[in-house]
Amino acid sequence: MGLRTTESVVVAAPPGRVFPHVAELDVYPSWLGLVHTAVCEPGSEPPAWSVEIRAHVGPFARSKRLRMVRSVYEPDRQVEFERSEIDGRQHARWSLRVELDAEPDSSTLVTMHLTYEGSLWTGGVLDRVLADEVAKGRDGLAALVNAAPTH
Repeated sequence: MGLRTTESVVVAAPPGRVFPHVAELDVYPSWLGLVHTAVCEPGSEPPAWSVEIRAHVGPFARSKRLRMVRSVYEPDRQVEFERSEIDGRQHARWSLRVELDAEPDSSTLVTMHLTYEGSLWTGGVLDRVLADEVAKGRDGLAALVNAAPTH
């Protein structure tokens, strides 16, 4: 059971300009609608965020609160966030990995992988909604990076 989806987009900027937009989860609500809120937990190591995932199905919304940690951090190359609750219970796995590959024309191929290994958020319509949100996010990221001032 579960969901695995991958989306890619070419962003007209080098990896060094794209990475700041994917390295910290609290930036994600500005470009990935699936991440409704993300609040950094001060002093956590590895860095952790309290995240609300929200998906709309017609007039209804389904939301889920997760604690996510940054498990992989390779500047200008890749970052991965994984669910890591601290309540002592077993939880379905959620992960989001973003890979950046420099292109010869100074643009960046951004590939996002979303994995959910539970059953609550899967099954027909929700699978499609989650995949669509990630697809929209690729365009949101490209627009955000292209609008950001260069230094």
